[in-house]
Amino acid sequence: MKTVKIFSLALAVTVLTVSCKSETEKTSKKENLKNQEVALVETPSNENATHANKSYKYVVASTGLSLREFNNLSSEKLAVMPYGTRVKVIFPETKITMTVSGIKGGMDEVAFNHKKGFAFNGYLSNYFPPDEDVSIKGYAEELQTLFPKVTYTKTIGKSVRKPSTTETITLPKADWNEAFFIAKKLGNIPAYFAFPSLKGKENQVLVEPESKEKPWTSELRITRENKGLKTIKYYYKNKNVTSIITLVKEGIAMKISKTEIIE
Repeated sequence: MKTVKIFSLALAVTVLTVSCKSETEKTSKKENLKNQEVALVETPSNENATHANKSYKYVVASTGLSLREFNNLSSEKLAVMPYGTRVKVIFPETKITMTVSGIKGGMDEVAFNHKKGFAFNGYLSNYFPPDEDVSIKGYAEELQTLFPKVTYTKTIGKSVRKPSTTETITLPKADWNEAFFIAKKLGNIPAYFAFPSLKGKENQVLVEPESKEKPWTSELRITRENKGLKTIKYYYKNKNVTSIITLVKEGIAMKISKTEIIE
């Protein structure tokens, strides 16, 4: 009889222990799930965070950018990455190793469309380039979702005879070449005008050949100082309107302005 009582007591203790263990495991699982849910919410794994990642850059060359087998311009061309393509930078080249069309840079190792190769970083930008016919304000708003420090302003001229408006977008930590290719799209600057060389006359005017025989003006005006660029201005003028696209560097930021004057 005593043996039966001892066995029953042992059985009860075992059942209680298993039950407590089961409850503990359930509680532990709930806590783990809760922690995982919190982690999912707090981890910046959304699309914006991915796009803003510094390991990605965008092709700003209007005709596309070549992906090459090795880090030189004479190696085999593996593909052409279209304008606006987002590419993953595997290993950035931080030194200036070459100059292409007046732009200094080097060959970054990148990944594109399941291929790895090298691309000239003078045609790559941290900022995605504007789509066709997008407004400066619209482009600024798109950029601000990923780059909150991008700013946009609009001012109205005071002249009644020649009303004018000026829109300005500021791109922090941008270079001249980045801003120039972005400005070409925003301001419809003709393909004839290439990125101007850092070296040259202090004041230089380049005229689009076709405009010489037309009732309108299309020209690029460049000013330089200290062996570098000071301002780049594109002028377009016809009978009714004058449009001026201005690029200037302020500190570590590039400012792109578009002024339209009604004649």
